[in-house]
Amino acid sequence: RPETMLGDSGVVVHPDDERYQKLIGKHAILPIVGRKIPILADTYADMESGSGAVKMTPAHDFNDFEIGRRHDLEVINIFDSYARINENAPEDFQGLSREDARDAVVTKLEELSLLEKVEDHQMTIPVGERSGVLVEPYLTDQWYVDTKKLAKPAIDAVRNESIQFHPKQWENTYFSWMEDIQPWCISRQLWWGHQIPIWYGEDGHCFCAETEAQAYEQARTHYGKDDIELTQDQDILDTWFSSGLWSFSTLGWPENTEELAKYYPTDVLCTGFDIIPFWVARMIMMSTYFMDDVPFKDVYITSLIRDNEGQKMSKSKGNIVNPIDVIDEYGADALRFFLVSMSAQGRDINIDMSRIEGYRNFGTKLWNAARYAEHHKIKVPESFDISTLKAPINRWIVASLNETIETVTQGFENYRFNDACQSLYQFIWNTFCDWYIEFSKPALYGDDETLKQETKDTLGWVLHNALVLLHPIKPFITDEIYRALHDTSATIANEAWPEAQDVKDSLKINTEIQWVIDLIQNVRNLRSSLNLPAGDKLTVVVEDKSGDLSERLSIYNDQILQMARLESLDLLSDANKPEKTAQIVWGTTTAYVDVEGLIDVDLEMKRIEDKISEVDKDIQKFSQKLANENFRDRAPQDVVEKEQKKLEEAESVKTKLNEIYERLQTIA
Repeated sequence: RPETMLGDSGVVVHPDDERYQKLIGKHAILPIVGRKIPILADTYADMESGSGAVKMTPAHDFNDFEIGRRHDLEVINIFDSYARINENAPEDFQGLSREDARDAVVTKLEELSLLEKVEDHQMTIPVGERSGVLVEPYLTDQWYVDTKKLAKPAIDAVRNESIQFHPKQWENTYFSWMEDIQPWCISRQLWWGHQIPIWYGEDGHCFCAETEAQAYEQARTHYGKDDIELTQDQDILDTWFSSGLWSFSTLGWPENTEELAKYYPTDVLCTGFDIIPFWVARMIMMSTYFMDDVPFKDVYITSLIRDNEGQKMSKSKGNIVNPIDVIDEYGADALRFFLVSMSAQGRDINIDMSRIEGYRNFGTKLWNAARYAEHHKIKVPESFDISTLKAPINRWIVASLNETIETVTQGFENYRFNDACQSLYQFIWNTFCDWYIEFSKPALYGDDETLKQETKDTLGWVLHNALVLLHPIKPFITDEIYRALHDTSATIANEAWPEAQDVKDSLKINTEIQWVIDLIQNVRNLRSSLNLPAGDKLTVVVEDKSGDLSERLSIYNDQILQMARLESLDLLSDANKPEKTAQIVWGTTTAYVDVEGLIDVDLEMKRIEDKISEVDKDIQKFSQKLANENFRDRAPQDVVEKEQKKLEEAESVKTKLNEIYERLQTIA
C-alpha cells in the first residue's frame, strides 16, 4: 500500500534481526512527508519477508493499529470518508483517490531516487460482500461496550446451568467467544435503527439520556444557562445491541409492567448456531446486567438444512431448495414433519424429497383413518373409563397409546423432537392404522352391540389423543380432522395435553397381541416370498414349546383368519401336521403352512437361482468399480457414495433371496 505511506508513524523490526540492532530506538525520516518516525523492535516483523522492516500505518491497517497501541505510535488519518487523500498529507496528494495516490507516491519515490525495486506481492484484502469494493480501514470515533464487565455473570449463568444449551456441545462455542471477548463497537453509520442516545453541546461535551428533554436538563445544569443548542449523535446502535435487549425491552422495561412480571424470564430460545456469539451471548449479557436474571432457561440450537448431497445451500452453487415449492408439492405438514423428524441433536439435515413424500403419505394414512371413523359415525366419548374395557384389542391400543404419550412427552421435554416424531409415526401408521383398525372390523361389523360401542368409543378416544400429540408437528391436518371428529369450529390447540394411564394386565395383553401380529406378518411374508397365490386361503397348524396356545386362538382366531387369509388355524395337538409344509419359526412358536398343490418347489427354486445369478453379476460390477483406485480418487464423492449404495442394496437383495431359497429347501 504505497499510498498509506503518507500516514506512517513508525517502523518495526524484529528484535533478533542483527541487521537492524543498531537502529532500534533511533528515528527515520519518512520520505515525501519529511516526518521523523521511530524505529522500534516488535516480534510482528518477519525477518524472512522483504527487507524485514515493516512500516506502520495505525490509522489504516488492523495489525498496525494494534502494534501502534503497544508502542504508543501516532495515529494519522490520511483519508476522508470517500477514501480520498485529506489535509493530513502533503498538498500535492490531497484530493486524490487511493488508487491515484498509489501511483503518485511511486512516481514521487522514483523522482527522489528512493525506489529500489518493484516486486509482485500476493496479499489478502477484504472486500464488501455486496459491492465487491475494497474495504478500507478508516479511523473514526465509535461507541464501545466494555464487554469484559458484562461477560462474567453471563458465563457463570451457563456454568451453573441456570441456562442450558441443547445440544450441550454448543456451550463450547459460547465459552470460546465469551472468555476471549473484546470491546464491542455498537455504533453504526446507517440510516435506520435506534439512534444512539447521546447529545453534544457546542463545545463537544456529550450528554447521555433516555430522552432529549432529559439531555437538555443535564446540559442546562452543566453549562449553568438555558440558552443551549444540542445535537444528537447521528449514528445508530448495532442491530445486535437492540436485539440483545429483546427479552425484556419488549415487555415495557424499564417500567415494572405486569407483562414483565408475568413473562420474564421466558423458557426457551430456539435459534441457529451461527448467531450464538451475536445474539444469544448478548441477550444473556444484557439481561444479567439490567434484570439481574437470565433471559431464558434453555437454548435449543437447530440443525442446518443442507442439500440432498450434504452440501450447504448457497446461491452460487445453485442448490437452494425453495420451501414454498416443497409446500406446493407436498404440503406444509409434510415438510414440517420431515424437518422435525430429522432434527436429531447435533446433526444437520439433508433435504430428501422421497422422505417428504413419505410424510405426505403419512398424512394421507391418518386422513383415511379419520374417514373410517366417520364412516362408522364415531365421535369422541364425553367420558371414557379405561378400567371398564373388556375387549383385549381395545385395552391393547389404549396401552400402546399410553406408551406413546410417555415417549412423545419425554421427547418434547428433552428437546429430542426426532424421538417424538418417530414414536408418533410408529404408533399412528403401524399400531393404530395398520393393526388396530383392522382388528376393530370384526367388532364394528359384528352383531355384539356392547362390543361395537366399546370399540367405537375406544377408537374415537385414541384418535382424539393421537391428534393432540401430533398437532405441534402436523398442525393443519390434525386441526381439520379434530373439527370434524368433534363437529366443532373450535381449534385443537386449546386441548389439554394427554396424560398416560395404567391399563390392567397391559404386559400380558401386549405380549398376546404381538404374537398375533407376528403370526399374521409371517404368514403374509411367506405367501409373498414363495409366490403363493394371493387369493388362496391357507391351512396353518401351530405349536408353542413354552405353553398352550388354545386360549389365544380362542380369543383372536377370527382376527387371524381374516387378516392372514387362512382357511383354518389349529393347534398341532388337535390336528395333524400337513404332509407338504413350509415352516415359520419365531420365538418359541412354530407354524406349519400347508403348501400342497400351491407351489412347484423345483420350479420356484430355479426361479430364485436365476435371480441370485443376476444379482451376483451386479455385485461383481459394483465391487470392481469401487475397487478401482482411479475411480475412487477422481470421481466426485457423491458419485462414489451412490455406487457404494448400489452395492449395499444388491447385497441386501441377495441375502433375502438366499433366505427364500433356504426356506424352499425345507419344504417337505
